[in-house]
Amino acid sequence: MSKENIKHLISLADYSNEEILELIELGEKICNSPKDYAEVCKGNVMATLFFEPSTRTKFSFESAMLRLGGNILGFSDANTSSVKKGESVADTIRCISYYADIAVMRHPKEGTPKLASIYSQIPIINAGDGGHLHPTQTLTDLLTIHNYKGGLENHVVGLCGDLKYGRTVHSLIKTMARFNTKKFVLISPEELTLPDSLKRYLNDTYDIEIKEVRYIEDVIEELDILYMTRIQKERFFNEEDYLKLKNSYILNEEKIKNGRKDMIIMHPLPRVNEISYEVDDDKRAVYFEQAKMGLYVRMALIIKLLEVE
Repeated sequence: MSKENIKHLISLADYSNEEILELIELGEKICNSPKDYAEVCKGNVMATLFFEPSTRTKFSFESAMLRLGGNILGFSDANTSSVKKGESVADTIRCISYYADIAVMRHPKEGTPKLASIYSQIPIINAGDGGHLHPTQTLTDLLTIHNYKGGLENHVVGLCGDLKYGRTVHSLIKTMARFNTKKFVLISPEELTLPDSLKRYLNDTYDIEIKEVRYIEDVIEELDILYMTRIQKERFFNEEDYLKLKNSYILNEEKIKNGRKDMIIMHPLPRVNEISYEVDDDKRAVYFEQAKMGLYVRMALIIKLLEVE
C-alpha cells in the first residue's frame, strides 16, 4: 500500500459522519459478541509509542490488539527509546514502519502524530497530542453516548471542569457539534473556560446554543449528559494557579439530586477528587463502563485501519 492510500486517525475532522458511525456500530457489534473477532488480526503487530504517561489508553489499545489475535511492541517512556539520543520522530516512525503494521502514538507536543503520519508507511493513531486532540477518547465517548442514550443527536451536553486545556473536551465538542447537539452547557471557573477560538468556531459553523455558567447545580436539571473532567496539573505553568483551582468542582449526590433520571455522568478518567465516591453507586454514573467501551471502539478502529475482514 502506498503512503497516499494509508488511512490514519489523527483527527476526527478527517472522518465523515458516516465513517464515525461505522466505527461506533462496529464497536457495538464487538461489544455484543467479542469472541467473533478473536482472530481477525492474527499475524499483525501494533507498535505503542507513548512519549507521555498513560494507563487506560495504552492498556486498552494493547488489550484491543491482543483480543483481536495480534501482537504488540513498544515503549511507555521516551527515555527508553532512541529519542533520548536525539533521534527525530520522522526517523523513528520510518524504522517502526518496518517492524509493525500499525502504530499508536501519544506525545506531549501538539501535531507530532500528524508529523509522524507524513513519514509513516503504516497507519498512525493519535492517542493524544498535548492539549490538542484525543480522537480515540472521543470515539469512546461517542460509543458510550450511543449505547446509553440510543443515538448521538439532540442532546443537551454539560461539560464541567478544565475546558481550557482539556483535549478530551475539545475533541468531544467538535465532534458532537456535527451530530446536531441541541445545547452545550459549559461549566468552569473563569480561568478555565473554553478557548475563545473554539467558541467562535462553534458559533460560525453550527446553530447550537452555548451556555456558560460557574456552578453545576444551576443547570443540572437541563442536562442529558454531564461530562466531568479533572483539573490537570500537568497543563499548568504555575503550581499556585493549579492549587487554587483543583478543588473547584467536586461532584456529589447533593449536586446531582435534581438531575434527570436518564441523565448519564461521564468522565474520561483518571479521576482525582472531582467526583465523590458516593456517586459511583448512582445508576447514572457510567464512567467505568465508558472505560470499557474504549476497548471495543479501539478494536473497531484497528480492524478498520488494517482493513481486515
